[in-house]
Amino acid sequence: MREGLIPAVLGTVVSASGAALLGSKYKLAATGILGFGLAHIVLGTIDLIEHR
Repeated sequence: MREGLIPAVLGTVVSASGAALLGSKYKLAATGILGFGLAHIVLGTIDLIEHR
């Protein structure tokens, strides 16, 4: 399995759950979850590109 694939996929799942929560009353927590997921996507993608 390629290095960086797991963080990228995990980030996608976390970002999707954060985006789904944006309409709820926990908007601040949803924004934090969304940012956390996006950071994982970026870092996982960097690992995928770096270890070609």
